[in-house]
Amino acid sequence: MKNLKQRLKQGETLNGCWLNLGSSVTAEIVGLSGFDWVLIDLEHGAGSEKDVLHQLQALEHTPAAPLIRVESYERQRFHRVLDMGAEGVMCPRINNVEEAKQALSAMQYPPEGSRGVAKMVRATNFGKDFDAYRSGAKDNILGVLQIETLEALNHLDAIAALAGLDVLFIGPADLSMALGIFGQLDHPTFKDALKAIVNAAQKAKKATGILLFNPDDYATYHEMGIRMIACGADATFVANGARTMAEKLKSMRKGEK
Repeated sequence: MKNLKQRLKQGETLNGCWLNLGSSVTAEIVGLSGFDWVLIDLEHGAGSEKDVLHQLQALEHTPAAPLIRVESYERQRFHRVLDMGAEGVMCPRINNVEEAKQALSAMQYPPEGSRGVAKMVRATNFGKDFDAYRSGAKDNILGVLQIETLEALNHLDAIAALAGLDVLFIGPADLSMALGIFGQLDHPTFKDALKAIVNAAQKAKKATGILLFNPDDYATYHEMGIRMIACGADATFVANGARTMAEKLKSMRKGEK
């Protein structure tokens, strides 16, 4: 474990990005680039659960802590990724307290939660360290819930107060879409929602996170108290690099006869 949860509790700002290509190679490249954490995306990414193991193995020797975004709050979605060695799970589109409870329960063993028990898995060094892993799970597994819907905005305080929750993570694309102002992150309605989320998290002594569209907005959100900040993805990095090079070569070709 790379102490992501403890670092957040100490007030450290942690920078991360998405991994959505399902590739162990790009996972390793990004993991070595200097991010504190990376998120393997099973909700919108190109990979599936069968690709997660290889990405986690590739990230093992990098400084980046691996988190995984599952597809829903159903308990079964959490077991496999945690058993494979994820250090935390992000659950998207949480609407209410009941859904939040189900997601957070799935991240912890009984009596705190409902996570199924399997000893011979990668997270426990295939049974060798099960007791230590189990006893440390509560202090090490990062629980992240995404606030992306209008319904969730009506239950912020109750969701933030739940045991096992570490981060309320803002999904700006879905949230702005739900608010009817897609992509208008300077709109007063979006700003009000953002403040409400941050305030609810701070009252409950939890952290807040966000995925940036533009890295130039970093200071704005950091000053609001947001401490888990992501920007970019492996697909974005590859696409931008490829486009930049292609355009550069095209510009050089213009002068040929």
